[in-house]
Amino acid sequence: MGRIALGLSYDGRGWQGWQTQPGGRTLQDVLESALRRFLATPAVATVCAGRTDAGVHALQQVVHLDTGAVRRDESWVRGLNALLPDTLAVQWARAVPDDFHARFDARARTYFYVLRSAPVRSPILHGRTGWVHDRLDDGAMRAAAALLVGEHDFSAFRSSECQAASPVRTLQALEIHRGGDFLVFEFRANAFLHHMVRNLMGVLVMVGRGRRPPEWAAELLRERDRRRAAPTFMPDGLYLAHADYPDADLPQRTAREALRHHLGMLDAAPIRLAWGSP
Repeated sequence: MGRIALGLSYDGRGWQGWQTQPGGRTLQDVLESALRRFLATPAVATVCAGRTDAGVHALQQVVHLDTGAVRRDESWVRGLNALLPDTLAVQWARAVPDDFHARFDARARTYFYVLRSAPVRSPILHGRTGWVHDRLDDGAMRAAAALLVGEHDFSAFRSSECQAASPVRTLQALEIHRGGDFLVFEFRANAFLHHMVRNLMGVLVMVGRGRRPPEWAAELLRERDRRRAAPTFMPDGLYLAHADYPDADLPQRTAREALRHHLGMLDAAPIRLAWGSP
């Protein structure tokens, strides 16, 4: 048996999230079905870097599986993509050491939330970006974001269904970039709790609307009460962009390169991201 890592991208619309469910309408279910056909085997188990929710997209999801089959890297990509739906595609395949683990070896994960702030919603961007009709205060949101960075108990930002043993996480970066009507929120952490990014987005948007001061973010961290925070924000604009494996040689783009590559259609919308070269 050998271990294979796959890099995936997918459009999360219409799926019940990543993790397998009895109904079979999850990305893991469809991928494992394609793998069984491709490998002509009755059972295949995959492990992913981050289990995304229903409606959440991925630019670079990483999974691993064990198999005795020997295939060229390009054969994995072409063979599996011929069996997968249009909204899910393998971007690369790579043989990895037997002790590589897609979840536990990831030292950090980066998510982007792409949000459009405009008076009228866009049906073209529906499901691919979040939307608010208000003009948001970038400065207030950045002030709130600064209070959230660091190692904290994020109990106020975790779902009631979260199964993590501890609510303590290290949010390494939370940056906000504007380009015209678009805002891109960049979240990087060692790991995320269930709904953590969407719950953080709910608070940042409420601050941006002027309904709460930036200091509210610090209050929520101290109070550790999910009921006092903002509602969970819509999943539409959320993208898993990168999982960091410093000890593995994987053909990944940086998180920002991945966003530029996969969301080029938004650049013509236009979106002009405020950062420089990755």
